[in-house]
Amino acid sequence: MTAPGEAARRKPARRPTIKDIARRAGVSESAVSFALNDRPGVSQDTRARVRRVAEELGWQANSAARALSGERAGCAGLVLARPARTLGVESFFLQLVSGIQEVLSARNIALLFQVVEDLDTECAVYRRWWAERRVDGVLVVDPRSDDPRPELLASLGLPAVIVGGPADLGAPGAAPAGQDAAGTGPVPHPAAAPPLHSTVWADDSRAMACVLDHLYGLGHRRIVHVAGMPGLAHTERRIRSLRAEADLRGLDERHVRSVTTDYSDAEGAEVTRHILDAAEPPTAIIYDNDVMAVAGASVAAGRGIPVPGRLSIVAWDDSALCRVTHPRLTALVRDTAGFGRLAARELLAVLDGGPLRTVQGELPHLEARESTSTATAQ
Repeated sequence: MTAPGEAARRKPARRPTIKDIARRAGVSESAVSFALNDRPGVSQDTRARVRRVAEELGWQANSAARALSGERAGCAGLVLARPARTLGVESFFLQLVSGIQEVLSARNIALLFQVVEDLDTECAVYRRWWAERRVDGVLVVDPRSDDPRPELLASLGLPAVIVGGPADLGAPGAAPAGQDAAGTGPVPHPAAAPPLHSTVWADDSRAMACVLDHLYGLGHRRIVHVAGMPGLAHTERRIRSLRAEADLRGLDERHVRSVTTDYSDAEGAEVTRHILDAAEPPTAIIYDNDVMAVAGASVAAGRGIPVPGRLSIVAWDDSALCRVTHPRLTALVRDTAGFGRLAARELLAVLDGGPLRTVQGELPHLEARESTSTATAQ
């Protein structure tokens, strides 16, 4: 004997159709189509009645059908080409996506998110989304110094916002992409296909200069930067800025240098062990994210190296981890969710036919806490 409700559980609810709306509203299916698509051919009373019935039935337009008819899919895409194991404990992307989603959801636009292992797979995802008309545009993160994605997206005609900007943004004398040397007007893009992207970026070079200025002022002359993934535009900007600022202060490459990692706590800890074993270990370490900074502080504690007594630590992105660790970590503070909102607004502007442009996010500020202090002679 079938238990009450078992049949209902087995049979999924049927989605309402235009035919259902027409039957209940007492009009033809073509009249429903005209009313729902805001086309002429029906009276205002009929249009209002059809829409009221559609709402009562819970009807929603089929996104695939809209795409095939040339209408928008109502969806934006975001692909992240990083090892999945590095994402579980890093707060940056969670905050970034929350800001993006806040803006998109206000326009009833969905966010299609996918994690892949490498850049080739990411490009394949864009081609598939374009062929299937799955998304109206994409947000491109982790730009590279030699990045094939902008040209690919332009050739597909897929609108985009590049989040982070090319490697030369923020470099001395460099103009933002899409602007002239004075930063006042558009310049031609080198891509063969007309560009369809805007750019939002943060000034990593000035942020690094602020960090080094803080440590140098405390007397630190041996500083190691535990950087993120090599080849990423923002990693290169930070490394280049560290070197330029060190040169201005007469600090050579033996004592001020960068080491790249995969952003994970495991590599952050391993690199910290290696650099602390050096004949002249650093008196300060700058970590490119909060997770590596906490892992590095743990390594120092395990070796009996007091922070900040013998080692000062700075985290690039502030988070709850930095604020609850003992001692609390000095960190660069920025509104990451706000950066995500900025990127999403720029994508909507591109989709709405607005001008392509380069927009700078707010400059992070350094919040000095207990993990940095005056360097001691060693």
